[in-house]
Amino acid sequence: MRIDSHQHFWKYNQVDYVWMNEQHSIIQKDFLPEHLNPLLNTLDFDGTISVQARQSIEETNFLLQLAKDNSFIKGVVGWVPFCDKKVEKYIEIYKSEDKIVGFRHVIHDEPDNNFILRPDFNEGIKSLNKFGLCYDILIFAHHLPQTIKFVDSHPRQTFVLDHIAKPKINKNSFDVDWANHIKKISEREHVFCKLSGMVTEILQESWDIELLKPYFETILDAFGPERMVFGSDWPVCLIKSTYTNWVNTVLSLINTLSANEQRAIMGGNAERIYLQTH
Repeated sequence: MRIDSHQHFWKYNQVDYVWMNEQHSIIQKDFLPEHLNPLLNTLDFDGTISVQARQSIEETNFLLQLAKDNSFIKGVVGWVPFCDKKVEKYIEIYKSEDKIVGFRHVIHDEPDNNFILRPDFNEGIKSLNKFGLCYDILIFAHHLPQTIKFVDSHPRQTFVLDHIAKPKINKNSFDVDWANHIKKISEREHVFCKLSGMVTEILQESWDIELLKPYFETILDAFGPERMVFGSDWPVCLIKSTYTNWVNTVLSLINTLSANEQRAIMGGNAERIYLQTH
């Protein structure tokens, strides 16, 4: 299948989406399945993985209901309170839901830069491992050193690094520290990487594919096609790109790879990570 492994849905309001500021004005409205489905059909996608955008059980239930009502939503990466001592009970309940394929916490919004190493959070991740579900890692590039320690603490857990760890992409310089840490974390074979979220990390207003190539090549060299996963980050990507433009940009970046490698990145790996193991 061709799968978009990372997109969001929401019914916009200022309380739940307080993280949206002036630069997010274009996405301060509802984004629902009926808005995404025509784009998927046009670009020959078979389905998506819908990812949480709010830190609440209500968010997980909201996405699950959308998935039940829309067959193109193949899986949901939800949220549970990992720091809660009862987190295993939440995970056990959701494990019975066919469309739940993993969970995520918005690490990069936590004021503590070492949040990912907190003992209570890590106990929650241990509970997740018992149920064979993925964990999506959402961090900024400066969290990579802590994240390497984190994934080393859970060698049997499958991790997916969202948005290539969100380096600041600048026309005037390349983030060497990010590249070095990406190489280190990629040495952990239980970690996969989403080719997503790059355009919103570009510091300049305009961009082109040449700006993204060094970052793509770093990910390709580190993870290889067998551990890279396409994601759109729709509708957040609309801040800097249309959905179609981002898909075509990725297709251009990977067009020198073999047909099998391209199929793996554009859906095969997502199917293997999120759907076949569930």
